[in-house]
Parts: sequence; C-alpha cells; structure tokens
Amino acid sequence: MAPDPRTLHKNASEETLVSLLQLDPAPIENASYNKELPPLPEEALQSSNPSISASTSTLGLSGSGHGPIYYLSRIQRYSSYTFTLFAGIHLANTSIFPLVYQSVPYSEPFLLMAREIYQTHLTEPLLVALPVVAHVASGAAIRLLRRRQNLKRYGGGTPGLWPLRGKDSSPKHSVRIWPTLSYVSMSGYAFLGLLASHVGMNRILPLVVDGDSSNIGLQFVSHGFARHPLPPWVAYTLLLSVGVGHMVWGWAKWLNLAPPANWRNTTIDKQLRKRRRRAWWTINGVAAAGSILWAAGGLGIVARYGPAEGWLGTVYDNIYQAVGH
Repeated sequence: MAPDPRTLHKNASEETLVSLLQLDPAPIENASYNKELPPLPEEALQSSNPSISASTSTLGLSGSGHGPIYYLSRIQRYSSYTFTLFAGIHLANTSIFPLVYQSVPYSEPFLLMAREIYQTHLTEPLLVALPVVAHVASGAAIRLLRRRQNLKRYGGGTPGLWPLRGKDSSPKHSVRIWPTLSYVSMSGYAFLGLLASHVGMNRILPLVVDGDSSNIGLQFVSHGFARHPLPPWVAYTLLLSVGVGHMVWGWAKWLNLAPPANWRNTTIDKQLRKRRRRAWWTINGVAAAGSILWAAGGLGIVARYGPAEGWLGTVYDNIYQAVGH
C-alpha cells in the first residue's frame, strides 16, 4: 500500500501558512508611492466612529480625509514646478544664448539681466533655495512615513512572521521595511550633491573670498576651464546629465508617462510591454536631447572661450586659488 502523500511533509501546513501570511511590503515600487496606503482595521474603525476619530487626529489633517503623505507629495510636486522655471531661465542664459551668438561677451548681458529675476534678496530664496529644500525634505519625509507604515503593517507583530522566528533568517525570507530607492530618487540625491557644489563654487565662494558675486558670470566658468580643464569637465558633465535626467524623469512621473521601475519583470501583456518600452526610450531620448542642448552651449562655447584677462582675471584667480584650483 502506497504511503499517504499528506504524511510525507509534516511541516507542509506550516509552510503553506507562512507563504500565505508573509507579505512583502513592496507596494511603493509602483505609481502609488505618493498615495496613502489603505487603512488598517483599527484605523477604519476609528474613521467610522466620529467620537474616536475626533480624539485621534493626526497632525490636524485627518478631518480632510487625507494623510501627511498626500500633502507632502504635493509639496514635492509643486516645488519642482518653481525650480523647473529657474532651470529653464538658466538653460537659456548658459547655453542657448551662447550657442546663438557663439560668443561669451555677447551672452553675458543676458545672464546679468536674468539675475534681476532670480538673484534678488526676495526671489533667490523663493525661486531657488526654498523649492529645493522643500522638494528634498518632502521626499525624505515621505520615505520615513512609508517606512513607518510598512513597519506597522509588516513588523514583528505580523502573524506571517511568527513561524519564521528562530527558524529561518535568510535574506530570502526577510521583510523589506525601507521603501525601494528608485532611479529617479537616486539621481535626485546625486543631483543635490552636484548642485550644492555648483552653488558653493559660483555663489558662496565669491562672497567669502571677494565679498561680492556680481562679477561672477560666464567668463568665471570659462576661466576655470582654462586653468585646469579636467575637474570642471567632469563636474559639469555630471551636473548636466544627472540634473536633466532627474528633471525629465520627474516630470514624466508627475504626468503619469513614466513606466514602473520593474516593468521588464512584471509586464506580461505584449502590447503593454511594448508601450512601456516605447515610453522608457522616449523619456531617455528627451533627457539625452536636453543634456546635449545644454552641453552644446555650456561646454561647447563657454568652456572653450579661454581665460579672463586684466583685473577680472586676477579676481577669478584669487577665488579659484582659495579651493586649490
């Protein structure tokens, strides 16, 4: 008589229980990253009972039906609108005008006129500094709140983890509490570091060394390339490619045009896969075209203009010498 198959694996029922109850908290890999997760049972009970929900309001936001992530995602989105406006003006001044006139001296007045828009005591914090700080801070806050939500739903109190305690601690069965860091987010953090160094070199350092930054313009950049070409070429190439790529992919995300990060592994339908592949190539093509356009004037014209002469060259030398350049 053949043995009963059900007696071959004594732990079969336990393994089935684990596979059914252990959930991998990865809903944030898709487009719903900036949306609130469904409420837990106790939270749904509080929302259905006015007397309970009135006493457990979170940050004063629960009365509107939206949580903190809803408002943080909108801060992150609308702050990018303002910085995109500044980036467009800066693109025109540092690339398009030099490309059109094929001359740094003829393009310099456009940069000086644009400073009256975004480099005053009022507009510089509002159009440049505040949007960047709000964009980065809201993104970091969303990640922390997502981690808190994942920990609350998939932490040590989850029944799906009980059978695994003390038996299997391999990465295969580990629960991912931190949200997945997408390529858009990684490029954003890289762009933040590059942007900070750019601002420090062209805005803060002249104020520290010379006490004034009104003389800093396109010739200051070309003077730096003439002194030591390699570091500026590396820095500006990374700044342009990473920055333009982040902004283009960010706008594609806001407009719901970007495919999911794992679209190659999750898409089964051939037509859907084809559309997402086409979107992926289109977005990267736009990012590459924007980077090439910016580099054509910034690196092709400004970087090759040569050093400044006379007293202005001396001022620039003193500033660059302060950082050993």
